[in-house]
Amino acid sequence: MDFRDLAHKFSRCIVTIGNLGLQLLWYFLRIILSAWYFISVVGNLFESYFISCGVLKKYKSLHSGKVRYLAIVIESEEAYQISRVVKLLQWLDIIGVKNVCLYDMNGVLKKSKETIFKELKNAKSIEEVNEVVALHDPDHMTLEFLSYADGKEAVAKAANLIFVEHLKRHKLGGELDLILLEPQLNEALQIVGSKGPEPDLLLVYGPVRSHLGFPAWRLRYTEIIHMGSLNFLRYGSLMKAIYNFTKVHQNYGKYSLYRVIYWSAMV
Repeated sequence: MDFRDLAHKFSRCIVTIGNLGLQLLWYFLRIILSAWYFISVVGNLFESYFISCGVLKKYKSLHSGKVRYLAIVIESEEAYQISRVVKLLQWLDIIGVKNVCLYDMNGVLKKSKETIFKELKNAKSIEEVNEVVALHDPDHMTLEFLSYADGKEAVAKAANLIFVEHLKRHKLGGELDLILLEPQLNEALQIVGSKGPEPDLLLVYGPVRSHLGFPAWRLRYTEIIHMGSLNFLRYGSLMKAIYNFTKVHQNYGKYSLYRVIYWSAMV
């Protein structure tokens, strides 16, 4: 056996040992992550249970009045679980959150709102109540239903309205400006009837950490919390999310700019 054969076998041995070491390291990391995830889940379950039972006293001093308007985004497949949605709304009513916006992309909740109103005796649609009154802790619960189509249609209408107004000014000798301030966009959305209240807090139920197309112009200062699947709905977790929000201090900016692409308004 010459030197080349020895070197070749040695290198193959090193590669084999290296691959085995990497596999063992990968399995070890997987075990650690799985154990950490399991401990985290179990810890959250116990914490949720203790909150529900009132054992953790700090959650008793919950100032739900800071959540003047709450948005709930539910993945469309899970939105068919109307009984769980009703239970969630009943818990919010108990906690003291009275103004809620329900959203899913496909409009499942919007189509089921009659069923939801039948289950919630003290709930009214936002169309039935004055918006200013609705934000002042009413005796009843106010519900708003939105879908992805509502936001898409609102953007198209608002952009078209702004385009027409600027085109009129341009024809009268003015400059066609493609940059506008936030109040101008808000005014356009108000005119087309799509400028609803801005949620203080948005809770996302579903496998994806995303607001799933909820109207972005209503989320300027909104705190977003992912709650996991609606299948694992827990009262303690809901109370914890609202409690943590009430302890957050938010800094607000003065101005925002929106760029409007005018040709898109004509599509």
